[in-house]
Amino acid sequence: MPELLIEFFSEEIPARMQARAADDLKRLVTDKLAANGLTFASAEAHSTPRRLALVIDGLAERTADVREEKKGPRVGSPEQAVAGFLKSAGLTSLDQCEQRDTGKGIFYFAVAEKKGRATAEVLAEIIPAVMGDFPWPKSMRWGTGTVRWVRPLHSIIALFGGAVLEGSFDLGGAQGKLVFGNSTRGHRFLSPEAVTVTDFADYKAKLRAAHVVLDRAERKAKIKADAEALAATEGLTLSPDDGLLEEVAGLVEWPVALVGTIDEKFMDVPSEVLITSMRTHQKYFALLDKAGKMAPRFVVVANTVTADGGKAIVAGNERVLRARLSDAKFFWDQDRKTKLEDRVSKLGAITFHAKLGTVADKVARVQVLAGKIAHAIGADVDAATRAARLSKADLVTEVVGEFPEVQGIMGRYYALGDGEDSAVAEAIAEHYKPLGPSDSCPTAPVSVAVALADKLDTLVGFFAIDEKPTGSKDPYALRRAALGVIRLILENGIKLELGEAIVVAYVQYFDVLLAHDLKAFKGNYQRSVAGTLDVMGAGRGTNEAILSFIEQIDEKLPNLPGVQKFRENGPRVISELMAFFADRLKVTLRDQGVRHDLIDAVFALGGEADLVRLLARVKALQTFVGSEEGANLLAAYKRASNIVRIEEKKDGKAYDQPVDPALLTLAEEKDLYGALSAAGETARPLLAQEDFTGTMAALARLRGPVDAFFDKVTVNAEQADLRANRLRLLSQIRATLNAVADFSRIEG
Repeated sequence: MPELLIEFFSEEIPARMQARAADDLKRLVTDKLAANGLTFASAEAHSTPRRLALVIDGLAERTADVREEKKGPRVGSPEQAVAGFLKSAGLTSLDQCEQRDTGKGIFYFAVAEKKGRATAEVLAEIIPAVMGDFPWPKSMRWGTGTVRWVRPLHSIIALFGGAVLEGSFDLGGAQGKLVFGNSTRGHRFLSPEAVTVTDFADYKAKLRAAHVVLDRAERKAKIKADAEALAATEGLTLSPDDGLLEEVAGLVEWPVALVGTIDEKFMDVPSEVLITSMRTHQKYFALLDKAGKMAPRFVVVANTVTADGGKAIVAGNERVLRARLSDAKFFWDQDRKTKLEDRVSKLGAITFHAKLGTVADKVARVQVLAGKIAHAIGADVDAATRAARLSKADLVTEVVGEFPEVQGIMGRYYALGDGEDSAVAEAIAEHYKPLGPSDSCPTAPVSVAVALADKLDTLVGFFAIDEKPTGSKDPYALRRAALGVIRLILENGIKLELGEAIVVAYVQYFDVLLAHDLKAFKGNYQRSVAGTLDVMGAGRGTNEAILSFIEQIDEKLPNLPGVQKFRENGPRVISELMAFFADRLKVTLRDQGVRHDLIDAVFALGGEADLVRLLARVKALQTFVGSEEGANLLAAYKRASNIVRIEEKKDGKAYDQPVDPALLTLAEEKDLYGALSAAGETARPLLAQEDFTGTMAALARLRGPVDAFFDKVTVNAEQADLRANRLRLLSQIRATLNAVADFSRIEG
């Protein structure tokens, strides 16, 4: 079957847009092929800095014939209905219709036979349509043209079965049309001549001969292999950087790796600053020595071959790098002249959010919260408080101002230089972590406390001003912050009542959220009062913390107009944020392969703010329902629940009252009652001890008595009192199992 080859040849496409553009080209073309009834065997898209290409194999030479039928009104229907049908079907008279007996009467049918079209004719229409619909993030007009494209277009290859398609793309204005052809150009400098091609294999081969590596993955592999080989000749290794590799592959069509030297005078600057400067501004790869430290070497990837083996290119890049690193070293030397502590006051000039105060306000809140969390998880409270105070101070340094990517990291260097404790310095560096699913998670207790406090403060603040994520929009990265909190807690096995921590965080927003009402107050009176609220106690649940918060607000805080609003808004913020965490945790567990119904069964209990405890319950439930005893007991639970639900609906009353032992007449119902009582007594202390595996084992012993009950006992006995008592016994099965999870939500 014929092959379709398309290439759009243009000026250089921004590297960040190329991979997405190749995917878009493939999607748009294949969607339009499908809409025209055309199938294919394979589709493959490619991108380089100057071209987008697509090859589709296995297309038919013609589209299939199509027979379309449209059912009309019944024969004998009013004239108006018949006329409307003929118009909608594009017909002029009933003679053009068929009459068919459908079994429900005789109806008119309009039948249209559409002959297939030549695929080449269809493709000539599809290609300009795709170009007109292309979703470039940014595009431009050039010359006198009116059409927008990412960069000026030079030519279009459109080959089907080796023949050039008859068609063109109108650029508008005086630019005229780009007529489809079969030629492109090679490398801008090494092979700028025109190249004529016949099919994809010929296209790819001739591009390679013209110094263009078409396949993006091949370019990436070559860049990496050549850079690693150069590093090895120096006794070094390449610093992994997949993001930079992806970007550089979009900057070159014929990659040539070269190694350069960094002046030794810059090597006392932190390696993170050097690497950030090189990768951000110059797109250089860093090299590491055998100890894993940055070496005074770098790899630059050129897009050409030179007669001198790249010496001039290397010298030029070394010269540019010296200028870049001179600035970085100057900033580094200047920053170390001022202590982090002395920079904290300057954070008041940086707005965190117009409704949430300054970064200085945030730091003050995080200090209190970090101390509380540190106490709860057994971390050094003083170290956590100190780290929180200094955590944002590097934002006002020259280095971070130039290289925002190293915020936090630079704070660690400055803190160590100021003689701060190493735990404090590490917490400053790690308090933004984890930044995403692939980022490492802090494990040091002080770092964990500060990282949790920083994220919880952000989440509570934005929920308090009703700036929650909506749909796909999350401008403040609150989903990422919530997932960060979940990872910090679960990966470190932290026993933390999340609801209490949220209440504490909300209390710290007292003066910011009530700034208008508190403007008459001076100093830190309002914060000192808010700080006395005891809302984070060991083992206390979310609801108790909220009630304590409300009571103490009424007792301790000034009777100002905004206080009542602050008091009433608190429970809403806390409950909405807890629900948000629940949703994020469900996503996390589903990604780990945990069944969604088991997650729902545990979450349905409500009131659980200890994520570690909740996860343990879910995993124990997963093991339980996966066992034979658990599966059979689940089936018995559903049978019991269905019977009780049906009878309650029929009788119009509930059967959740205690069982009357005196009315138990059969051995099987007595055994079940005893087993339920014993299981409940065994399970309660095990649940209190968070031994969920033991709890499930206690429930598993119910299987035998439950099976025997259903085999031998008639629930709907003729005697009303016996029937009611047996329904209560079935209801007790439901209540006993639901103490662990809502078994009604479990599938199977």
